[in-house]
Amino acid sequence: MAKQKVAMLTAGGLAPCLSSAVGGLIERYTDIAPDIELVAYRSGYQGLLLADRIEITRDMREKAHILHRHGGSPIGNSRVKLTNTADCIKRGLVKEGQNPLRVAAERLAADGITILHTIGGDDTNITAADLAAYLGANGYDLTVVGLPKTVDNDVVPIRQSLGAWTAAEYGAKFFDNVSNEQSAAPRTLVVHEVMGRHCGWLTAATARSYIQHIDDREFVDGFMMNRQMKNIDGLYLPETAFNLETEAERLRAVMDKTGFVTLFVSEGACLDAVVAEREAAGEAVKRDAFGHVKIDTINVGGWFTKQFAALLGAERSMVQKSGYYARSAPANADDLRLIQGMVDLAVESALNKVSGVTGHDEDQGGKLRTIEFPRIRGGKHFDTSVNWFGEVMDAIGQKWSPAN
Repeated sequence: MAKQKVAMLTAGGLAPCLSSAVGGLIERYTDIAPDIELVAYRSGYQGLLLADRIEITRDMREKAHILHRHGGSPIGNSRVKLTNTADCIKRGLVKEGQNPLRVAAERLAADGITILHTIGGDDTNITAADLAAYLGANGYDLTVVGLPKTVDNDVVPIRQSLGAWTAAEYGAKFFDNVSNEQSAAPRTLVVHEVMGRHCGWLTAATARSYIQHIDDREFVDGFMMNRQMKNIDGLYLPETAFNLETEAERLRAVMDKTGFVTLFVSEGACLDAVVAEREAAGEAVKRDAFGHVKIDTINVGGWFTKQFAALLGAERSMVQKSGYYARSAPANADDLRLIQGMVDLAVESALNKVSGVTGHDEDQGGKLRTIEFPRIRGGKHFDTSVNWFGEVMDAIGQKWSPAN
């Protein structure tokens, strides 16, 4: 039997699971296959193309448990699409005339890698699938097992992606402080922009976590710092539709009564309208290697502020984004349990030469299994029919309808 050698990489944006997932993989291999050599490619697929790797030493193995306490990625991230040759050449990752998939495959072969673990979202794991297919077609035996991370929780057909629960919790903690800005000036509009390109799950889950977070808060009657000031007055997702005039009328009544309005907005809410507006004005909207609009350059929260501020008679308005704070957090207890289950299955599958992405398969009753790469895709929409979302909207007092 050929000697096994394991490599791992993290890619895409950060999520509160990367450090723990890396630590978990190191711990699991050390427990059940301590003689297997472990390496990590620095900064994701970029490190693979540039032959930039980290050797996991014995001391690093012994201290891997510490990684569960940290956010970020201990082995670095990047956004690289191996099938986008022009972008790889432009960034100096490969030379003119080289095929990035071939460069990556030859590097894995030269390094003696037999198992590759990719920790990332749909783009990361689709790229892993492309790589596995290329290697298989060219006679190189490699098992690729991915773990699904994204704070958006939008990977098909995976029920719950790693890091999303934590991101919702930390987004709520972030806004608990920001909401106090409502006491800084009369007639203040605060917009909380939450990550979520195509999927409103994180915004809705952050709102739920925030409501739960302040539910038992004690206030002193008679002061302005009260429960009403901490309330959410509007929640807007890619999956919900609203009429601007009707909402403005409702929120104007709130502003007139209380002197403040708070909105939670998914960064993907009305994204198409914002992009169309900018392109119609002659602006070139930036896109990444995967063709996605660079969401950090699109100020959706600012667009909502522009639409509502004057209509509400706001004298002060502000946009606060919890994204970088939330996605950089260490995994919470719920995510740590989820990570452990997926890591254990990933190692088992890898040693049994079963490629795919670990996750609870929604098409098979939520069973935790290694899901076939061709079934993995992004852009899963949030299911607004779940009971807890209706409870959140009832607590806010907002009527809503599904988007077309």
